[in-house]
Amino acid sequence: MTESDGLLTGVAASLRSVVDQVMSVADVTLGRNEGYAVRFRGTLRIDSVEAYERVDAVFRQHDFTPVFRLEDGQHVIKAMPGVINPNPSNVAVNVVLLGLTVLSAFYTGALYSYDGPATSAGQVLLQGLVRITSGWPFAVGLLSILLAHEFGHYIAARRHGAPVTLPYFIPMPYPISPFGTLGAVILMKAPIRNRRILLDIGIAGPLAGFIVAVPVLLIGLLRSHVEPLPLAFAAGQGISLEGNSIFYLLAKFLVFGKLLPAPAAYGAGGPLLYWLRYFFTSTPIPLGGKDVILDQVAWAGWAGLLVTGLNLIPAGQLDGGHALYVLMGKRVEKLLPFIVGLLVLLGFVWPGWWLWAALIYFVNRRHAELLDEITVLDARRSTLAWVTLILFVLVITPVPLMLISG
Repeated sequence: MTESDGLLTGVAASLRSVVDQVMSVADVTLGRNEGYAVRFRGTLRIDSVEAYERVDAVFRQHDFTPVFRLEDGQHVIKAMPGVINPNPSNVAVNVVLLGLTVLSAFYTGALYSYDGPATSAGQVLLQGLVRITSGWPFAVGLLSILLAHEFGHYIAARRHGAPVTLPYFIPMPYPISPFGTLGAVILMKAPIRNRRILLDIGIAGPLAGFIVAVPVLLIGLLRSHVEPLPLAFAAGQGISLEGNSIFYLLAKFLVFGKLLPAPAAYGAGGPLLYWLRYFFTSTPIPLGGKDVILDQVAWAGWAGLLVTGLNLIPAGQLDGGHALYVLMGKRVEKLLPFIVGLLVLLGFVWPGWWLWAALIYFVNRRHAELLDEITVLDARRSTLAWVTLILFVLVITPVPLMLISG
């Protein structure tokens, strides 16, 4: 026996006592060059969540991280060398980015509120600075949704003891972003323990954001009004029509008593065929019909629904991807080409989907690696995962924006 084998044997003996408390051990393997120090195979004798907590407490004392796996129908506990001790974050960065995002959102809202004369685009942008405080309805509405979303993630993570950063908001003023921001991100400082915790953290954001977005949208729609759309636009003039999700269509119907935008005529196919086509392609353009002219608050609510839908795309490490992964496990990899292909097809009616398809396929396709892959979802969380995927269908907007000009 070599010296290294002797050390590994000593490690195995040190860890075996706690593993025996939770597992009927069938065999023990020294890792050597396999990436792990020791592998225990057998059958867990207690609940996997409790088993992980017991094993983790002892393994950490010996500078090991336990991972739970299923291999060939057997439960496996591996001792991985090292323990992650996350460093504290620099909160000043979060505060500065949030402050810049607030200013950017106020500026963008001010531009939407401006209806005065303008001889050039530069003059309009300057008016946004002069009237920046007038953008507070949009800024308050949008930031309340984004804050709810990000702190939904953050609070859920902290509740489970998962180390995370505070949200990093991304300021991006108009005209680069129509919302004054590109949203925010929260970074995990360590792997997530199991799929229950992954689901809790993943869905807490979009559900919290949606709960806030609904009243923001409805209040905004009550402040908005319906106007006729012109039959045509003069050269250099135009209008931007926001896209529709199922939920947004129903919200407008609740407030105004009709599906909007309402065309001048539905044509030979009737309302059903018209709306099927318009929902997925935003054509035919309803010129000569009627549509709601959104005020700042309604625009913020609509943007909140859009952000929720984008985050719930069931792929990669997006929130919706987490929901699908905890339900299906590794089988979701077979669905990735289908989801990316669907986004590519949607790109022919809104080119922005091509960027999303590329980001998901080349950057964000890998799912979170869990420390414990044995623990399964309980019934309540399974239901919540399905509810989240249904919410995606209700709030996704196939064609987010359509610019019509003369």
